[in-house]
Amino acid sequence: MAVVLGANQYGKAEIRLLHVVRDSAGHRIADLNVSVTLSGELAATYLSGDNSAVLTTDAQKNTVFAFAKEHGVGEIEDFALLLARHFVGSLEAVSFARVTVEQYPWERLGHHTFARSGREVRTATVSSTGADCWVVSGVRGLTLLNSTGSEFRGFARDRYTTLTETSDRILATAVEARWRHASPASASGGWAESYSAARDLLVRAFAETYSHSLQQTLFAMGERVLRHRPEIAEIRLSLPNKHHFEVDMSPFGLDNPGEVFYAADRPFGLIEGTVSRDDAPEPGKAW
Repeated sequence: MAVVLGANQYGKAEIRLLHVVRDSAGHRIADLNVSVTLSGELAATYLSGDNSAVLTTDAQKNTVFAFAKEHGVGEIEDFALLLARHFVGSLEAVSFARVTVEQYPWERLGHHTFARSGREVRTATVSSTGADCWVVSGVRGLTLLNSTGSEFRGFARDRYTTLTETSDRILATAVEARWRHASPASASGGWAESYSAARDLLVRAFAETYSHSLQQTLFAMGERVLRHRPEIAEIRLSLPNKHHFEVDMSPFGLDNPGEVFYAADRPFGLIEGTVSRDDAPEPGKAW
């Protein structure tokens, strides 16, 4: 029997970076969390401890900081593209780089005063082989709730099924969505416009779809984005079902016609799926 090394990668995870643009009209900040992974001809460091082809994770961290100073941050897709292309060309042994960026939102309160927003987190992941690049944008923690317009009936039953059917329920979720761009070039309106439009389409589809299941809502959300944004080839959605159960008020002699609910944090249903164009380009190493 031979023991061999399989697929492997390494990198620096969760590099926290705050970039300040000191504009006289008002400071602007970008609060980022950057992660880098590299792979290639790196077997020697695993098999014999030969580190001659290893770009240290400390150097990766320092590169992120230096690039923020030298190039600015701008749109996170552009920043990730810049970093991924650099890392894949940094050493001959490195043939693939992936850079993931999370951007945390802040609201301006004054010229140089900000408050952390409770809104969702914007994300971007760029994968590069040097010759090719793939860009995946996304959003995490986009919390949505419909107080009506949702039902769940006609499901399969077995001896362990206790859930009762409902024709009117609260539907709530915290959307994690990632969408693959057809090319590494942004849409005509730029990365920011493309992100904002995709996010708004997700929200509108959730709000405007009468839901027979969260699975149906997932497809409606993905379909809405693809029908209106030609630069997006594929979207992957992960939707936890944030259950809300009516509280039984009968022990108190009270009626509760869909007014008071218990919000259960766990366990929760988790609905996931991919929606894509039938003519979408191959994903390559995007995911």
